[in-house]
This record gives sequence, structure tokens and C-alpha cells, in this order.
Amino acid sequence: MTPPTVSAKTEQTLREAMERLFTGRPARTDGKLTKNNLWREAGVSRATMNRATAVLAEWDARAGHSPASLRDQQQRDEISRLRRQLKDNRKERHRLRHQVDAAATVIATLLAENAALRQQLANRSAMVIPLQGASEVR
Repeated sequence: MTPPTVSAKTEQTLREAMERLFTGRPARTDGKLTKNNLWREAGVSRATMNRATAVLAEWDARAGHSPASLRDQQQRDEISRLRRQLKDNRKERHRLRHQVDAAATVIATLLAENAALRQQLANRSAMVIPLQGASEVR
């Protein structure tokens, strides 16, 4: 028994859709290199695409080496890099937040001590302290 096949026209439609996806010029999909996008881009059913074994074999052979595949890989790499950078920035923000909180605590303590010292100085200057030996000077 021979495996089911597709018509020459359907095969051509699938190959054209495959070319559009590989060159990064999709007409009906988001352009990701997936078999779901292949049958959608071609405007055929998934079952029809699955019967086009020659097209699927070519797809599998080319999928990793096309410009669109390289672009997808670059995008994945960029996303990974940006996620790492975001994680590092969040850690740095957390560290700086703790540093700011500690500095605010120190500032509040210094402000309270400063106010207490000013109060103590104001109270001391109001007191009259007799000088020793002042009666002998006359």
C-alpha cells in the first residue's frame, strides 16, 4: 500500500508557503518556523500537509538553516540576554533599596541626636554658673 499523497498544486502551494516562511515574508501567519504555520500559511488543512511527505522532509532539512531560523535564534538569544539583565537589575535595585533604608535609619538617628544636643545646649546656656574665685578678683 502506498502512502497517501497530495496533488501537485497542493504541493506547490505548500512549497510556496514554506519559501515565504523561510525568507521571513509570511502572508498569513506570524512567521515563526513551525509546521502549524506552514499549513496555515499554505491555506490547507493539517491533514493535507501531513500527507505531503516530500515537503515535510524538505521542511525538516531546511528548518534549522534558513534566515528566518537564524533570526528566530537571534531573537531567543536576545530575549535570554534581556531576561538575565532584568534579573540582575532587580537584584541591584533590591540591594540599593536596602542601602537607602539603612541610610534613612542612620539619618533619622542623627537627626534625633542633633535635636537632643541642640535642646541640651539651649538648656545649658540658660543656667548661670558662678565662677569660682570671682569674689577674690575685686
